[in-house]
Order: sequence, then C-alpha cells, then structure tokens
Amino acid sequence: MKKLGFSIFIYLISTMASAEVFEIGNNQLSSLIEKQVPIIDIRRQEEWNQTGIVKDSILMTFFNKNGKADTENWLKNLDLVAKKNEPFILICRTGRRTSLVAKFLSEKLNYEKVYDVTDGITEWIKKGNTVVKP
Repeated sequence: MKKLGFSIFIYLISTMASAEVFEIGNNQLSSLIEKQVPIIDIRRQEEWNQTGIVKDSILMTFFNKNGKADTENWLKNLDLVAKKNEPFILICRTGRRTSLVAKFLSEKLNYEKVYDVTDGITEWIKKGNTVVKP
C-alpha cells in the first residue's frame, strides 16, 4: 500500500511540473514585453507587411497559406530563440494558429511556459498599441 501511495504522489508531482500554456490578452502582453520575454510571430510575410508587427518580434512562419507546416524546420529555428524551460510568447492574427501551436509545443514537446496571445495582433492594433514594419 505504501508503494501505491508513493507512486500516486510521484505522478501528481510530475503532472504539476508539466508544461503549460498561458492564454494572455493585451495587458499581459504589455507586461511581458516590458520583461523582455521573446515574442514569436507565426504569421506569414504578407500578413506582417499588411499589419506590421509588435516591436522586436521574431518572425517565424508556422503555417503556409494552404495551412501546411514545415514543423521540423520550424522547431529547429525555434530552438535557436527559445528553450523548453524559458518563457516565450506566440502571436498570430487572431489567436487561432497560436492556440494550436502553443498546445502542440506544451503537450507534445514539453515546452514549460508558452504564452498564447488569444486575440492576436488584430486586437493589439484595435486597442491602439503600436506596431512597426517588419
């Protein structure tokens, strides 16, 4: 019985220490920017050109315009700018793509602290926040 209790304890500890996605809005994004948490914009080039980007964003397209991803290459590039145990922010146009990518990184690859901007850059711009040209 002691072994079973210990096993359950270990399981609970391991699940508490697992990776997590944090859904954030504009206020939290502003706060994380001040703390210099890296922002990764996963939109496409034409989207960056159309709306601009959050200053200092790292531009890394995840899905092409047909919805396909080159996951292997994207992950190699991600490894250059973000580590599994360090926080980073994902942003796209409306939050749909980042939701999928954040969940994938957290649940399948054990990235520990992924921030997902749930309303995307459109809401960031709508609220009067600044963007810059890519």
